Amino acid sequence: MARDRAVLPPEAALDELGRIRLSDHSMDSVLDEIVRLARQGLAEDIEASVTLIRQGSPFTAAYSGDLAKDLDEQQYGRGDGPCLEAATHGRPVTIPDTAADDRWPDYLRVVRERGCRSVMSLPFPVQEQLSGGLNVYGRGPAAVDGEARGFAERFASYAAVVAGNMLAYEQAREQAQNLQIALKSRAVIDQAKGVLMERFKLTADQAFQTLARLSMEGNTKVRAVAEHVVTTGEVPKR
Repeated sequence: MARDRAVLPPEAALDELGRIRLSDHSMDSVLDEIVRLARQGLAEDIEASVTLIRQGSPFTAAYSGDLAKDLDEQQYGRGDGPCLEAATHGRPVTIPDTAADDRWPDYLRVVRERGCRSVMSLPFPVQEQLSGGLNVYGRGPAAVDGEARGFAERFASYAAVVAGNMLAYEQAREQAQNLQIALKSRAVIDQAKGVLMERFKLTADQAFQTLARLSMEGNTKVRAVAEHVVTTGEVPKR
């Protein structure tokens, strides 16, 4: 949850966004940075959040304060609202005055009660299967005026690219880790096969079938059986 409120010139906020090093972050910390920079780049008194929709379920992935999180979740409970509109349909939603807009009347009544005068939700497409919205909740109407909206739209489009790159980076890193584990597993299985072939005069196929059978009988992974064989030179006892 981002809380830093120091104001940045819009170009400086965009510049900081572009300097984010993916290797220094996780997806969660990148989204926190996005919310922080969005809030700093808008000079008005605002809160910000990022809504993501995964497999049809919306959730707030990052937020600057309880107001933003609460007003996001008020929409999730109703199944409709500006952030869901932007995230689902890819259309920007701007509400300059929450007292003068007739869309989502029940939701906007709650928004006004929370002291929020203006709302802006912008599409935040992270990946083909992961859509979202960047949400701005202003305590005054100037939070979504022309200049603020222009910055927010540019920022949201750049931030979605950064978030998409972070997600791709994490997926690639996970695949590399899985590949490394798979290669290590294959190596120890090949070593265990060699032990069994030498000790029991088995073929390579027979040795692997022996490992597979011991795995099933012991309800354990083939790699664990193989590690036991390589370490002890013995087959596991049933």
